[in-house]
Amino acid sequence: MTASVAWIDGQWGTAASLQLPLDDRALLLADGLFETVLIRNGGPQLLQEHLQRWSESAALLGMDPPPQRNALEPLIEDAIQRSQLSEADGALRLNWSRGSTPQRGIGLSASGHHRFWLTLQACAPTFSAVSTITSRHERRNASSRLSRCKTFAYGQSIQARREAQEQGADDALVLNTAGALCCGTAANLLVRRRGQWLTPPLSSGCLPGVMRGRALARGIAVETELAAAFDDDDQAVLINSLSCRPIASHNGKPMAATTTAVDLWQSLLH
Repeated sequence: MTASVAWIDGQWGTAASLQLPLDDRALLLADGLFETVLIRNGGPQLLQEHLQRWSESAALLGMDPPPQRNALEPLIEDAIQRSQLSEADGALRLNWSRGSTPQRGIGLSASGHHRFWLTLQACAPTFSAVSTITSRHERRNASSRLSRCKTFAYGQSIQARREAQEQGADDALVLNTAGALCCGTAANLLVRRRGQWLTPPLSSGCLPGVMRGRALARGIAVETELAAAFDDDDQAVLINSLSCRPIASHNGKPMAATTTAVDLWQSLLH
């Protein structure tokens, strides 16, 4: 099994060997979108849901439409074969940048050319429990368009995770600008309260995660605003396409244990 494969501008290689032009707005301004797709049993999981979010986010941010499924599927299949992941799990990342710009600054240019690239590497889904804190320094902007899109700009999440680790925790929960629970640094939050899974609404500023969306569509979870503090008997997980991690403690206080994280995550794949 190879460590990773990557494709950009018609060339195959590795993420370390291929190059992104230094004038690309992804590098200069984090101006772009990405999707992380689970590879399992030799194929991408929930690809249509990921591509729909990708396309809707591009439209929301005034970007050109990203590559369509019929153009992507041959590349994805080739990447799986090159990485020898036909019988192993992997993480496929699809990247869409506003591309190289002929000018400096943040202004948009009509002559800009969007750029697509992908990477694929082995990655086993994660279900281990985590300890969390509430970030005191970072807040999710409930009214920003960017909060509704999976952009390259993860600086806020990096700082919240750093804050947690400095306090001996694994991860941080981020409140929104109204002081309500919103999400984790890289995953949606699901809270099980009185037998029902709850998740903050999109109006909170949380990302419209694919697994979150599946849970809502199937009636497994419902949207509701969540106060900053958990109830004593709450169970909680942080969920995304590559993991479903129970929260074992929050702000140093033990949480009620849940043993259904793996089953919940797997049920949403099918």
